[in-house]
Amino acid sequence: MKYSRLTKEQFEELHQEFINFLATQSITAEEWGDIKKNKPEAAEQELDVFSDLVWFGVLSKVEYLEHISPQQIHLFQCNEKNMRLIALKIENEAIDFTTKEGFQWLRDNLLSDSIEFFNAKKDYSDDKHLDIFKMIQTGANITKGELFQYFANLIKGA
Repeated sequence: MKYSRLTKEQFEELHQEFINFLATQSITAEEWGDIKKNKPEAAEQELDVFSDLVWFGVLSKVEYLEHISPQQIHLFQCNEKNMRLIALKIENEAIDFTTKEGFQWLRDNLLSDSIEFFNAKKDYSDDKHLDIFKMIQTGANITKGELFQYFANLIKGA
């Protein structure tokens, strides 16, 4: 298995897609019940293959990721061959970017000397999708990129 198995809730959400997946392998509902009962290893394998297909589809569409922690914000643009990073860091532990108040403080003090900006580019390893997946596993969220674009324009204008 390349990524991770979908959760029970995710499988429930994708119930129809899983039925279609089984149908592409000519597995009927009755046969699936039999496989689950009598060949649990084979059932596990089907769940894993389906999970990887779903993850691959999701990861193929990711354009932006965000990882926000109390004193840092990492914004990623996932390009074809590399990933662009815009990062903000603050040393003041009284400010917490994960709270509404902390984020408001950031907006009000954006040009303050206490905020450090970083801008970098990194090539993917041999597997772009796995690189993105690992970032999601460590807490990054898939976004539409509004925050990234805002700071990219701010940096460009500075």
